[in-house]
Amino acid sequence: MTGFGAVVLAGGAATRLGGVDKASLEVGGRTLLAHALDAVVDAHEVVVVGDPVPTERPATFCREDPRHGGPVAALLTGVDALLRTPRTVGVLAVDMPHVTAATFRRLHEAAVGRDGAVLLGPDGRRQLALVLDPARLAAVRPDHEGQHGMAVRRLLAPLDLVEVPADGREHRDVDTWADLRDLGE
Repeated sequence: MTGFGAVVLAGGAATRLGGVDKASLEVGGRTLLAHALDAVVDAHEVVVVGDPVPTERPATFCREDPRHGGPVAALLTGVDALLRTPRTVGVLAVDMPHVTAATFRRLHEAAVGRDGAVLLGPDGRRQLALVLDPARLAAVRPDHEGQHGMAVRRLLAPLDLVEVPADGREHRDVDTWADLRDLGE
């Protein structure tokens, strides 16, 4: 896939997990960050918005300012950190270990002719697994102050996004210790 840059959101506060670093949690003997990097393996460049840690594949690490400014601030910081403006930007929350490279290929296929595509859970909720046209994202970008604490759904509301139903457990994420336990089953 040419022209694909990816942003992995790995710097959240994880309050329901007592503030633990989600990226370092393990599912199936591998960290959530390792799973996320596998999911964006087709990207020519990957930015991880979170604290730097050793990884098996190259990635640029950065932090949003102020720290824990929320997913919109992290997403936009990650896009800004890409060295080259890609044709599409993939965005993935680090706590979704069942999202794979095949998931992102489906999202890319669905996004043709649109502003992007977003993974849809069986409950009808949009997930933090999506691809976006960076020019369209720039067109709806709030100022720096407006980014912090902004909901992703509000940022993306003006965009023409196709919803792609999740296959199997792709939509599952880790917000609580019970979620982590259930993912391992």
